[in-house]
Order: sequence, then structure tokens, then C-alpha cells
Amino acid sequence: MMYSIRSTFSLFAGLLLFITAQSLQAASPIFTPSAPSVAASSYYLMDFNSGRVLAEKEADKRVAPASLTKIMTVYVVFRELKAGHLTLDEKVTISQNAWETGGSKMFVEVNKQVSVEDLLQGVIIQSGNDASVALAEHVAGSEQTFATMMNEQAARLGMVNSHFENSMGLPTPNHYSTAKDLAILAQALIREFPDYYRWDSQKEFTYNNITQQNRNQLLWRDASVDGVKTGYTEEAGYCMVASAKREDMRLISVVMGTASPNARANESQSLLNYGFRFFETHKLYSADTALTEARVRKGVTSKVPVGVAEDIYVTAPRKHFSELKAETQVDKAIMAPLNKGDTVGSLNVSLGGETILNKPLVAMDSIAEGGIFRRLYDAVLVLLEK
Repeated sequence: MMYSIRSTFSLFAGLLLFITAQSLQAASPIFTPSAPSVAASSYYLMDFNSGRVLAEKEADKRVAPASLTKIMTVYVVFRELKAGHLTLDEKVTISQNAWETGGSKMFVEVNKQVSVEDLLQGVIIQSGNDASVALAEHVAGSEQTFATMMNEQAARLGMVNSHFENSMGLPTPNHYSTAKDLAILAQALIREFPDYYRWDSQKEFTYNNITQQNRNQLLWRDASVDGVKTGYTEEAGYCMVASAKREDMRLISVVMGTASPNARANESQSLLNYGFRFFETHKLYSADTALTEARVRKGVTSKVPVGVAEDIYVTAPRKHFSELKAETQVDKAIMAPLNKGDTVGSLNVSLGGETILNKPLVAMDSIAEGGIFRRLYDAVLVLLEK
């Protein structure tokens, strides 16, 4: 059984908490233009912090990801670095297999030793297939085993329409992803590894006296763009995952199957401009902030502070942020023992009657079971309330 506590919240830029109050002015009509026409087989635009989808087309369509595959390759390597299984200065011996890999190259040489850091930049900036294979073999012993690691991470992240068979994105029948899944992956990479993500904005990298430029044209066009990766095969067409941050708002766009390098840059820029122009994102709550209190039965104490388990961001159409309304629903019969983090209700945020966010409310403290008299007393109260 649930009971509702309803409040209307007025939200201002930089606000960390909702302020309970009715708006003194009538809400203006909500009108957001449709997303621009995008010449791509599929695309996806999402806010990085809130996860709200701002535009999409065929976002779950399975397509060849080409070198966008390498986002997962470096993600797996980053996780190995974080776990202490690798170091950036660790040397990797280049195999004949890695050296022979076709397509774009970093131009590593057989039996030479190259640092993990150089190979990562060779993958991220130069899109080197040889560097991807060298890292995969070093991390997992073989590219096949590395592909298993890639698929494990895809499953963990909820990339339900992705399957990887190699580290560099050369086409095979069972190697695929989607615009949505690639946005989820980029979001995880940026969030989990901000220190390593800096390489995605690097415009060129020199190895073995050969300088190659980053293929992401938006790095030269738009100072707010700082990643992520481009890709191309004949089957996939020209693809791009892009991310840009303007003030406190970051967007991620994915375009698949465009006609040319210029087209993938233009269509990505069009999506990003649309998102920044017509939407705004603000942080509403921090994970360590109590929003209200809930009644607890049969515990050593009768109340527990209630909040959210993660920072809460909301994306709304520009000029309408102050019109957001929120509703908290707290369980009526919360019984001790209660563990910190247990779900005790929900937070719903809406605009114009449409729900745009729903998150669980959690207990912010643990409550131990009370003594016998407290338990009996509360048991009687529970019966009387039925």
C-alpha cells in the first residue's frame, strides 16, 4: 500500500533541491520543434547526465559498427587499467597477426615493443586496426577471447542489441551494434574514465615518425566537441559517435550509415545543435541529500530519512524548467529491520502531465529492529490502521 505526498516545485538554474511552491505565473504552452532531418540510416541523441532521449530514428536497428567497435575495445582496456591488470607504460610485443591486420593502421612493427599508452592513442586517435589487435592479444591472449570480454561488458551495460567478434570493427556476419547501444557505451566510457577520455579530443598523434590526424572533423569545427569516434566500412557507411559539452550540459549523438565524412560530421553537428538549442539539463538532487522522512514500524527509531541513490538530473525544454512538478510516493508499511539503500518509495517528475523521470526513493540509514514492547505496540497500530 502506498500514500502520496504531492508538491509543486519551482526550479531555478543551479538549484540543488526542489522548492515547494506554486508558480505565480501561468505556465506557457510547451512547444519543442521536431528534430532536424538527418540523412542517416539510424541516429540517436541523448543527454549524458539525465539519459533523456532527445531525438532518435531506428535506434535499435542492428547495423555494422565499423571502427565504432573500438570504443568498446578501449573501454575494456580502460577497465583492465583501473583493475590494476595493466599499466600505461607496460610494453606490448607486436605479433605477426597484429602487424598483418588490414585497414587503417598505426604502423607498428613485428616484434617491436610498444607501450599500452601509445597503442591506446593509436586506436583512439589514429583508428589503428593493428593497435587494436595488439591490445586485444596482450589483454586476453587472443582476439577471440578479447571479443568475449567485449560481449560481457556489453551485456553488463545493457547493450542488448550488440555483439562483437573482433576488436577493430572489420565486418563479419555476427558483428553488430545499434545507435542506442553505442550511445550507452559512450556514456559509460566518459563517466567512468574521464582522465583517459582526454585522448578522444586529441587532434593528432605521431608514432614511428608518422603523424596522423583524428578523423573526427568536429574537433576542428566546434570547440565544445571533445570526442568520441568515427568509423567507416562499405557495409556500415560513414558513422560517428560525438559528444559535446556546453556549460554544464553534455550531449551524446550517434549517426550511422551516412554518405561521406562530411555528411557524418554535418549530421552529428545538426543533432548536437538541436539538443543544446531547445533543451536544458540541471541537477536537482544529490545522492546524499535527504528529501523527506518516512515512518518506520517496529524499529529502534520511528523515522528514517529518505533520498535518492544517485545524483538526479532532469532534461526539459528550454524556458519550461520552472514548470516541472514532482510527486513522492512513500511506502506506508515500512518495517524494521531496514537496511540503508532499501527502496521505500518513488520520485516522479513530470511536465505538462507527462512523466519525464521516475526514480526509486531509498532509506538513507539502517534501522535495527526494536525491542519486544516496541514491536508489539507497532503491530497493534498496523492492525488498527487496516
